[in-house]
Amino acid sequence: MPELLVLCFMLIPQLVAGVFAKNMGKSFWFWFFISFLIPIVSLIVLLFLDNKKEERQGYELADHVKKRDKPQLPTNS
Repeated sequence: MPELLVLCFMLIPQLVAGVFAKNMGKSFWFWFFISFLIPIVSLIVLLFLDNKKEERQGYELADHVKKRDKPQLPTNS
């Protein structure tokens, strides 16, 4: 019985890493197994990775493209 409790306690970092990765839009199982190899380091790495689920507006156009898209008004020369 105590072995079962120790096993459950040892799975906590793996589950935390997997759930945290899934919430960030990454693979649950990949980070779950990575955290078996390096439990605390994997959590630290996850904290510094970009969030894939973050809503992004897209890429900003370069200045010369913005100018080209604006309609040119005819000038009286």
